[in-house]
Amino acid sequence: MEIGGTFARFVVELNKAAQPFQSSIVLKTDHRSIDVKSILGLTHSVLTSKTFQLEIHGPDEEEAKREMVKVFHQFHMPVEVNE
Repeated sequence: MEIGGTFARFVVELNKAAQPFQSSIVLKTDHRSIDVKSILGLTHSVLTSKTFQLEIHGPDEEEAKREMVKVFHQFHMPVEVNE
């Protein structure tokens, strides 16, 4: 992904969408696993990756999955959600 306004908005929106949830939200990329609630780790990983998988576990995981996928789709980013 190129550095620019769209990249910055995507990272901020993804991080912001994750904050209200109690569930663990982990983004697996080409090279690492990142807590989506950590904006610093998220920034580097999204910038250097082409594939994304979400692993979400916790009391509100279904709602968290819907919200995370919504943000990815809003920015036309591919994502898989592991069950």
